[in-house]
Amino acid sequence: MTHKIDWDDAYRQQQAPAWNIGAPQPEYAALIARPDTVRDDVLDAGCGHAELSLALAARGHTVVGIDLSPTAVAAATAAAAERGLTTATFAAADITALTGYDGRFSTIFDSGLLHALPDELRENYLRAMYRAAAPDATFYILAFGAGAFGDHAGPGPTQFTEEQIRETVSAVWQVDEVRPAPLFATIEQMPGFLVTAHK
Repeated sequence: MTHKIDWDDAYRQQQAPAWNIGAPQPEYAALIARPDTVRDDVLDAGCGHAELSLALAARGHTVVGIDLSPTAVAAATAAAAERGLTTATFAAADITALTGYDGRFSTIFDSGLLHALPDELRENYLRAMYRAAAPDATFYILAFGAGAFGDHAGPGPTQFTEEQIRETVSAVWQVDEVRPAPLFATIEQMPGFLVTAHK
């Protein structure tokens, strides 16, 4: 069953969405703290409230955050202004059909977007990211692994096996590594994978 969510409505609620932990995902916080893992320009795909974009900008990177939700983009823009971060910009757009950025980004981060997309949009998204990528760009993807939600049945984000996520991404990108990596929500942490790929 396809998972459908009104993303803008999720960001308009009084309580922040569970995936909005007020900081970058720890896996990415560790990654961006290492030298030479991030090359400009950077794309934060499905940026939400954009804590990752803001952390990257605070380190001096030029970053563009794209999200389907105008509410999330407005909040991210306001947060960047409040923190005096001038190298982070944000736009509301459908990331699965993104145009206007061809060949621009040397590093792309997906912090829980791939697993939230309906099956039929996944390849469009991976191709859109490929178009937006500069030659030899690096693409990092954090996505839920099998069993992330225990026995919970019904529609929800995709829970990938290692083989499934490798196969999905390698349809468009060269996959360098897939390794177990937790994803954190406000209430818990769940198993997932970090995929590293390149153009």
